[in-house]
Amino acid sequence: MTASDVIFDPLLPWPVLALGAAVALLAVGFAAWRGLAGWWLRALTAAAVLVALANPSLQHENRTPLSDIVLLVTDRSASQHLSDRDAQTTKAVAGLTAQLKAMPNVELRTVTVGDAPGDGGSLVMGALSDALAEEPRARVAGAIVVTDGQVHDMARAPGLPAPLNVVLTGHSTDWDRRLIVKSAPAFAILGEPVTLRLRVEDQGKVPAGIGDTAQLTVSLDGEPVRTYTVPVGHDLNLPVTLPHGGLNVLQFQTAALPGELTDRNNAAVVQINGVRDRLRVLLVSGEPYQGERVWRNLLKSDASVDLVHFTILRPPEKEDGVPVNELALIAFPTHELFVEKVKSFDLIIFDRYRRRGILPTEYLDNVRNYVLNGGAVLVEAGPEFGSADSLYRSPLAEVMPITPTSRIIEQGFQPQITDLGQRHPVTEGLQDFAPKGKDGAPGWGRWFRQVEMTAAPGAQTVMSGVDGKPLLVLAHEGKGRVAVLGSDQAWLWSRGVEGGGPQLELLRRLAHWMMKEPALEEEALTASAVGQDVTITRRSLTEGDRQVTVTGPDGKTVVLPMKEVSPGRWTVLWHAPDMGLYKLAQGDLKAVVGVGPAAPKEFEETIATPDKLAPAVAVHRGGILRAEDGVPEVRLVRPGAAAAGRGWIGITPRNAYVTTDVRVQPLLPAWALLLLASLLAVSAWLVEGRRR
Repeated sequence: MTASDVIFDPLLPWPVLALGAAVALLAVGFAAWRGLAGWWLRALTAAAVLVALANPSLQHENRTPLSDIVLLVTDRSASQHLSDRDAQTTKAVAGLTAQLKAMPNVELRTVTVGDAPGDGGSLVMGALSDALAEEPRARVAGAIVVTDGQVHDMARAPGLPAPLNVVLTGHSTDWDRRLIVKSAPAFAILGEPVTLRLRVEDQGKVPAGIGDTAQLTVSLDGEPVRTYTVPVGHDLNLPVTLPHGGLNVLQFQTAALPGELTDRNNAAVVQINGVRDRLRVLLVSGEPYQGERVWRNLLKSDASVDLVHFTILRPPEKEDGVPVNELALIAFPTHELFVEKVKSFDLIIFDRYRRRGILPTEYLDNVRNYVLNGGAVLVEAGPEFGSADSLYRSPLAEVMPITPTSRIIEQGFQPQITDLGQRHPVTEGLQDFAPKGKDGAPGWGRWFRQVEMTAAPGAQTVMSGVDGKPLLVLAHEGKGRVAVLGSDQAWLWSRGVEGGGPQLELLRRLAHWMMKEPALEEEALTASAVGQDVTITRRSLTEGDRQVTVTGPDGKTVVLPMKEVSPGRWTVLWHAPDMGLYKLAQGDLKAVVGVGPAAPKEFEETIATPDKLAPAVAVHRGGILRAEDGVPEVRLVRPGAAAAGRGWIGITPRNAYVTTDVRVQPLLPAWALLLLASLLAVSAWLVEGRRR
């Protein structure tokens, strides 16, 4: 293909030529006004000079035409697999591809869009923008998108140089019921109700007879709790009280109805962490000593702990004539604490307490019942624990996991973590809090006093002292927990004696284990999910291989072997195939984990709609046609014309080309233009001279 054009390469800048043309125009105008006979010859002379200065040339180009490019973007996200949309999409793409490939001078570029990572939804416009950026815009004749209209990145819609058309999948008669969690807290205080806002609504062309109410089933940690009858299309404020600390997994579900698009959005999972408002701790110190402040500093440093601390400064039998009102700021409210409010405490600590008649036997019997009914008691034993005044010589002996021998060992020793302690969450990894000694043992400072005692059968000895004798013993008693620390010199670690040790970490873990913090349970099955990657952890005090059974939202089960990564801890990393609620089981232990968001974007709105794409399509003079009406015919339309109609869509030929050869030659030789200008000037002179 050859094309010719006239081009100019002026000998003077264009502004100078424009100024010369203006001067010539004024001169010719003046000559005409004066009635000179040759004014028109003067005008032609000026024009000839200006044309010569503009240097006109004739350009010949050899052009190779380029094909037009059409972009075909196919949405294959999750919502496109509902009903028969997948088949509609396949049919539409096949029909359009066949037509475009049969058209002369047309190249087809296809792009397929799946689910965006991280619940990003359908990023159709982003894919179209990326495809457009890879092609010469001068060759793009149009873009066609096959989708259900549920696009989640309309802000990235590109400015196309050609028409944009949409083939919409789905049916005009589609309808769906969905459950929406409009608001839910991430944390909640145990025992206090929190309000979740839910909504059940119907979308699309809802058939008659469906009704305006729905049955909402609430499950906690995989177990159904209650069923409500709720109105459809109205917000529902649902009060929920969490039953336990840690992660509480709530699932809300409505029954699937005949004819709705999917039941995937009939359920929603909400994960709420249960936390205690205030941990109430009662600390009773039998006498003042250096370690008393260690307990107080530990408990007062935790903002979530409400501490009640009493120290017995003088036993009743000591008579020295000093008035009681000068020794105590307030009276010791024994009846109120150990009878009326004993159940309100999460932990009771007896720190070197000696029976001196201040707490009657009936009060200590209340503490025993408190433990059996779910309370926690920690005893830090000093020399008094082996005497006749020992707290062991009280009703509390029934729930204590040890038996003292009345022997007090006064010698230096380094506390050691037992084999069981290596697996127990209270002492697991404590050796990492201090540099190791030459023999590989933790480089902790020594203690210098230990109460000799024997552990009861079934008790958990997690630390040992002199000659391997029990030092820290834990036990489950009834519904509660008891711990006995057989030394009153843990404070030496906090003072840094001989290098110190992890005293605060040990006592913090011990106190929180006794208050049943889920993260410190010795027998536990937990799971956490990041995206669709699930990490399952099993903690146990016993040895042996472990495997976990996972039940998916579709009811299918899979058995996963677990690997022991540290003493007492097994883990497995597993990629969940779908989003939803998964149930985990291993023996008597059960857990649940929610994979993915409470409401995935692909299932928030499932009805095919042209509303989101309509503004972008209108700007580019395209159209939106439904796939259920058949595959549209593809036509060629001129630029600026409407590119869609009943049963057809259009693309605009761009007539793009590439120039392979260029030849430039002067329009007239310079001498010819000079001769022409001279002849015209002489003619003007002759005409005007003859007239004169």
